[in-house]
Amino acid sequence: MKKIIMTLILLSASTLLLSRVALASGQELKGSVTLSGAWAIYPTAVAWAEAFQKLHPGVKVDVSAGGAGKGVADTIAGLVDIGMVSRDPEPAEIEKGITAVYILHDAVYPVVSDKNPCLKELLGKGITKKSWTDMYITGTATTWDAVLPGAPKKPLHIYTRSDSCGAAASWAKYFGKKQEDLKGIGVYGDPGLLDAAKKDPLGIAYANFSYVFTREGTVLPGVHVVPIDVNENGKADPEEVFTTRDQAIKAIEAGAYPVTRKNYFFVKGKPQGLVKEFIAFALSEEGTKIVDQVGTSLPLQKAEREKILQSLE
Repeated sequence: MKKIIMTLILLSASTLLLSRVALASGQELKGSVTLSGAWAIYPTAVAWAEAFQKLHPGVKVDVSAGGAGKGVADTIAGLVDIGMVSRDPEPAEIEKGITAVYILHDAVYPVVSDKNPCLKELLGKGITKKSWTDMYITGTATTWDAVLPGAPKKPLHIYTRSDSCGAAASWAKYFGKKQEDLKGIGVYGDPGLLDAAKKDPLGIAYANFSYVFTREGTVLPGVHVVPIDVNENGKADPEEVFTTRDQAIKAIEAGAYPVTRKNYFFVKGKPQGLVKEFIAFALSEEGTKIVDQVGTSLPLQKAEREKILQSLE
């Protein structure tokens, strides 16, 4: 009987100790985490921050946008804990002590105004990689008939990003180039670039998945996604046409769309303390549900997330 009582006492003590340890662990999460960078990641990061702060009232998470380039520069300079970067890390950044943690994925899409005089032909034929190259890299295509045979000979207004960003880097990578190689009128941020395309019937631009498609599943009012004629057969095949968010997601997940990309959290050195806890939350099941709820980026598969978390240990 005494042994049973003693066992019960020890079990109770152990339970109390475990509770105190859990409580202490919860109380230890105090302080702040700062993030800056990619517009594409920003909406999801804000939602993660809000949920994380609710779980841990003693923690403040501050998130600001400004482009992937800003995220990289701020992280290297020690101005923020985490840089939100919507492109692959460069060797020079890794050499400066950056740890790139893969957190999300998405894609970049070319767009035109719904008032474009060549809209019907554009949506029916798409544009080949060579014609895209003539517009954005060599600069030899300056009129609409140069990229779309039979179209009126009207000036072609090409827009690109003025800020260092993942969208431009990914768009340039499609041509085997870098952002600085892209031709066009520079406009700041995804919202600005989409607004420029929307207002200019003769314009063409590109933007992140998160800004091209609405949470309701449609393309942003006022613009159309221009099909990329991947197989160069002179027509936009059904799998190359994106009028809904679901169509775009299926193509990204299947690896059928040519301008997909990875999104990262950049950290100076190995993630530690609160920063590591926040990243772990972002890659958790709850964090993944938030990605789906926000709907501006795509979450990683569970096996991929677990592999990444193990690499941080």
